Amino acid sequence: MIQVVQFVAGGVLLILGADWLVKGASLLAARFGVSPLVIGLTVVAFGTSAPELAVSVLSSATGQSDIAVGNVVGSNIFNVLLILGVSAIAAPLIVQHQLVILDVPLMIAASVVVWLFSLDGEIGFVDGIILFASLIAYLTFLLINARRGKLSPAIETPELPFEEDSGEQAPGVASNLFWIALGLAGLVIGSNFLVEAAVSFATWLGVSQLVVGLTVVAVGTSLPELATSVMASIRGERDIAVGNVVGSNLFNLLCVLGLTGIVAPDGVSVSSSAIEFDMPVMIVVAIACLPIFFHGNSILRWEGWLFFGYFVLYVARTVLSVTDSSSVTNVDAALQWFFLPLTAITLMVITVREFRRRTGSGGEFRRRTDDQPDNESAT
Repeated sequence: MIQVVQFVAGGVLLILGADWLVKGASLLAARFGVSPLVIGLTVVAFGTSAPELAVSVLSSATGQSDIAVGNVVGSNIFNVLLILGVSAIAAPLIVQHQLVILDVPLMIAASVVVWLFSLDGEIGFVDGIILFASLIAYLTFLLINARRGKLSPAIETPELPFEEDSGEQAPGVASNLFWIALGLAGLVIGSNFLVEAAVSFATWLGVSQLVVGLTVVAVGTSLPELATSVMASIRGERDIAVGNVVGSNLFNLLCVLGLTGIVAPDGVSVSSSAIEFDMPVMIVVAIACLPIFFHGNSILRWEGWLFFGYFVLYVARTVLSVTDSSSVTNVDAALQWFFLPLTAITLMVITVREFRRRTGSGGEFRRRTDDQPDNESAT
């Protein structure tokens, strides 16, 4: 009964925390004239990645490197497949042009660099310095150009919870920061409650702790991103929903792995299975974002279902690799000879069609309306 209450309380805190965080972030963006996308890429993304940072740095400092690396790689895969998938299913997402030309390519490059750093079996001190320095450079570039209005200018002021003519004063910076801090606290506490309750359920059901670590813990540290992005999508702050995922992935790769490499006494060891399977999957998932984001600068509901389907396959493959290794060969064969080629062909077709559409219209950008994704996804 205690675990049930803890599970319910964690879910409530996640929902409330996500709502408070999106509210504070959108108001802060409006007050400083910074686009919601930039807020999603920085304040919201880094805040919701706090569980990954805490788990990875603590585990690496105590010599549990597998948890640190697995947490980051697994969270990045889940962020795209599960969070973007569920958010797009809830409401088709609009993707800012900045993500297509800057942030997603950086996410792909960071994923590849982390994999290259890991080929010698560890992420060392120098690797950590390079990754963390790259994060500082990215943030500096992002914030300077955002303030100059060169990146993703705010195209729409978020709906504010006060009336201009009512005489009620707009919330101050301190009030906005309070909502952000309260939201982050709710997300962190709520995710911890849910993970602890889920581990207790798994133990009671007789599921091994290793399976719980590969699935529940990785998903659990991504619950703040999931709750925030879905809530932002429902509230209409779709830039925050997408920016949160891309920013969180960049934060995980550059900051979390960077700091773990710096603080780990003997570097962060990377297992061969992570190098041969999980990290390549992380890279493929990051690359898959580019043509989908490029397609009409939106993520349609059917594309959300595609991401979610691959999330289910990845989790199933991870569980089978521990519980029934003989079935992994069949799953890998299905992925290699059916699902991946079919997805690659689909992404290639929609990319070519989008390129022809833009070229046919003289290269002029045409954004879909909110109604268009629903109609197109139905076809």
